[in-house]
Amino acid sequence: MSSEMADVVLADTADKMHKAVTRTRADFASIRTGRAAPALVEKIMVDYYGAETPMQQLAGFQVPEARQLLITPYDKGAMPAIEKAIFQSDLGLNPSNDGVCIRLSFPPLTTERRKEFVKVVKHMAEEGRVALRNLRRAARHELDALEKDGDLSTDQLARAEKELDKLIHAQEAEIDHALAVKEQDLLED
Repeated sequence: MSSEMADVVLADTADKMHKAVTRTRADFASIRTGRAAPALVEKIMVDYYGAETPMQQLAGFQVPEARQLLITPYDKGAMPAIEKAIFQSDLGLNPSNDGVCIRLSFPPLTTERRKEFVKVVKHMAEEGRVALRNLRRAARHELDALEKDGDLSTDQLARAEKELDKLIHAQEAEIDHALAVKEQDLLED
């Protein structure tokens, strides 16, 4: 009997947990803080000649000032479609088109709006934690199956479960840290 199979399960689970944390951080980046950031618009889908295309594939982004984002389309013909997609997004921004690029000015957030965003971010963090717990549950089922099949001893199962618990605590701590940073970012003027 060897614990190599348990190590494979743990390594696979660690990889999936890392991806869940990365996804949660990406979700945090999509919430605006009053400062310009390309992450706010680069995933917006644009109807580009009949095909839904992420904006990051259609344009370059620059942040010339803290509250301004400059979007330069690679194809000037895409400008109306990009403007329309920004209008239809729930960012509440009005793009201004000068024929070469699109400027987005980010007004300062109201205190009320900041608190709403904090609630949204906390919900995203909880969704990330739930994803981690689901991955832990799936890994535990795999480990239990290995023990039931005789591929793992009870001691090896206990060691693997302790490793799994350490792993989830570390990943949850990463989500909590990212949440604290984003929350502070949202609440500061």
